[in-house]
Amino acid sequence: MSLRQKLLLVALCTLALPVAGWLYVRQMETLLRQGQEQALTATATAVARSLAVTDVPLPQPGEGWYVQQAMNPIVVDGYGDDWAPMTPWSQRLGKQGKLLLAEDDNGFYLYIDVHTSRRTRADAGDVNALSADHVILELVQGDQHRRYLIASAAPGAFTAQTLDPPTGDLPDRVVGQWQEDGSGYHAELRLARGLGLSALGVGVYVAADGGDPLAVDVRPLWRYSQDLSQELAQLAPSGTRARLVAPQGWLLAQSGRLTTSGPQPSWWSSVIYHSLLANPLEDAEAWTTDAPRLELPEVKTARNGQPTTLWRQGEQRDSVVLATAVPVERGQSVVGVLLLEQASRAVPLLANRAFFSLLLTSFGVTLVAGAILLFFATRLSLRLGRLRDAVERAQLNDGRLDGQMIQSHFPMSESDDEIGDLARSFQKLFEAVGGYTDYLRTLASKLSHELNTPLAIVKSSLDNLEHAELSNEAQPYLARARDGVARLGTLVRAMSEASRMERAIAAAEPEDVDLADVVGGCAEAYRPLAGTRQLECVLPDQPVHLHGAPELIAQALDKLFDNALSFTPVDGWLRLSLRAVDDGAEIELANQGPPLPAAMQGRLFDSLVSLRDKATPGDAPHLGLGLYVVRMVAERHGGVASARNLEDGSGVAFSLRLHGMPRQRLAG
Repeated sequence: MSLRQKLLLVALCTLALPVAGWLYVRQMETLLRQGQEQALTATATAVARSLAVTDVPLPQPGEGWYVQQAMNPIVVDGYGDDWAPMTPWSQRLGKQGKLLLAEDDNGFYLYIDVHTSRRTRADAGDVNALSADHVILELVQGDQHRRYLIASAAPGAFTAQTLDPPTGDLPDRVVGQWQEDGSGYHAELRLARGLGLSALGVGVYVAADGGDPLAVDVRPLWRYSQDLSQELAQLAPSGTRARLVAPQGWLLAQSGRLTTSGPQPSWWSSVIYHSLLANPLEDAEAWTTDAPRLELPEVKTARNGQPTTLWRQGEQRDSVVLATAVPVERGQSVVGVLLLEQASRAVPLLANRAFFSLLLTSFGVTLVAGAILLFFATRLSLRLGRLRDAVERAQLNDGRLDGQMIQSHFPMSESDDEIGDLARSFQKLFEAVGGYTDYLRTLASKLSHELNTPLAIVKSSLDNLEHAELSNEAQPYLARARDGVARLGTLVRAMSEASRMERAIAAAEPEDVDLADVVGGCAEAYRPLAGTRQLECVLPDQPVHLHGAPELIAQALDKLFDNALSFTPVDGWLRLSLRAVDDGAEIELANQGPPLPAAMQGRLFDSLVSLRDKATPGDAPHLGLGLYVVRMVAERHGGVASARNLEDGSGVAFSLRLHGMPRQRLAG
C-alpha cells in the first residue's frame, strides 16, 4: 500500500465524526420519545381518573358477557351462517361450548354452540330433561332473575321450560331453534330488546361428562356505549384517539381520530428516518383493526395496574403513533383500560433535520480533511519519488557510483525536515560507499604491482636454495614453497590481466558484424574441447547484424564456455543459440548441470565470485573473473548479462543481450 493510500485511509478515520453524530441523533430521538411518552401517559392517567370519579357506567370487577352489534339481520333458525362475521370473537362457555351475543333494533340474540360426540336427548318438558343434554339460561333484571331450561329431543323449534316462578317483566316463554350435526348441537333464540337485562347466566350440561345440571355462569352484560363515548370525547385531548376497553379487551367506548400535523416530508427523508434514525416500531395492524375486542399485550399489562407505552407505524407516510395504556381503577380494582393514541411527525422531522445538518457538516469536514491529507500525501510522495530516482541514478550501469552527482547536489539535502535528513544520510552513505568501491576496483592492480617484487625475491631465494646442500627432509618443504610461489604468481598475473582486460574492453573499436558468423565460428572451435559432451548450435536463418567488437564477444563466449564446460558431466550436453530481439540480439549458452544457488544468482557476474569448489593442489586457482569479464563485455555493448535455471531443472542458461556499441562521429 502506497503512502498516499495509507494517508487516505487515515483520512477515512474522520468518518468517526458522522458516526458519533448519528449515534447522538439516535439518542436524541430516544429522549424525544421518552418526553412524549411521559406527557401522554400523564394525560391518559388524568383522563382515567376523571372517568373513575364520574357517574359513567363502568364495568364491574370480574368477567362479563360482551354483546356485539349485529352487522347483518339475524334469522333465528339454529344455524350459524348469520353469525359468521362475529364468530372470531365468540366467548367460551364451559369446557365444550361457545357463546355469541348480539343485538340490533329488532331484539337481543343468543347463539350457543356445544361440541360433544355423545348425545343424550330429551325435550325440555320431559321429566328426565335435567339428566339429558341441556342448557340453563338465567335472565337478570336488576335484583330479579329467572331461569329457563333449554333442551330438545330432535332438531327444530323449541320452547324453554321455566324453572322459577314469574317475576317482574321477565318473559314467561322463551322460544328458539335447535339444530344438530356431527360435532354437537346449536341453540339460537331471540329476546325482546326492551327487557333491560343487566346480567346473563348460561350453563351447559353434557350428560356424558356429568356435573351439576343446574350450574349457571352469571356475568354482567357489556356492550359498546354511546353515552360513555361522548363522556370520553369530552375528556380526551384533541387530535388523539381514545378507547376504553374492559380488562379482557372488549371495546366499551371510543372517541376522536388520529390527525397528523406538520409538513409532509419527502420520500427520501422517510427512508433516512426509518432506516438510520428510528428506533424499532411496532406493527400497526393490531391497533388499527376494527374489532370488538383488542387482544393487545399492553392491555394485559395495564389490567395488572401497570401503565405501558409503545411506538407504532403511523397510517400516513413518515408519521409515528405513540400509544399508551393505563388502568382505570375504582377503589382498589381495575374496571377498565384506557388506550390513548397520538400521531406525530415532530420526532421524525426533528431527527431528520438534525441528521441532515450533521451530515452536511460532517461531509464538509471530511472533505476538507481528506483534501488536505491528499495534498500532503501527494507532495510527500513526490518528494520521496525524487529521492528514490536520485538514489537510482547515483549508481551507474557498471556498479560504480556517480561521484559528480553525489558531490554536486543531492535532491532535498537542504530541507529541514526528516526527508532532508534522509537525503543527507544517503549522500554521506554514497560518498563512503563510492570511495570504498573505487578502492576495491583498483585493489587488484595495486596488489599485482606490489606483490611482483616480493614474489621475485622469494623466487630467486628459492632458486639459490636449490644449489645449496639440503637434507632429504627439507626437499618436500622446498617443493611446496616453489608450488605456492607459482600459484601466487598465477594469481598476480590474473589480477593484472583483469585490469588490462578492463582497459582493453574500454578501448575496443566497434565495427558492423554478423553475429551468426561469430557465434558459428566459436561453436566450431568449441567442439574439440567438448570431448564426449554433445554441443548443439542453434543459429537463425537470417544474418543478425550488430555494431560491436567481435573479438570481445568471442572472448565473452570463451569465458561462458569454459564456465559451462566445468559444470557439465562428461556425457552431458551444451546448447549455444542466437536469436534476434528488438534493437539487438541475444546469445544463450545452456548446459546440463546443477542448478544455480538462489543466494548467488544476483552476484554471479561480480568480480572475485566463483561457484567452483576449492582447487586441489596442482590445479590452477579460479578467481571468478571470467563472468565478470562477460558482464563488462555485455555492458560495453549496451546490454546485460544474466543467468537462470532451466524450467525443467536439467541445467542452467547464461545469456548475453546485446544492443550494440555507439557509433563514433567522423572528424570534420
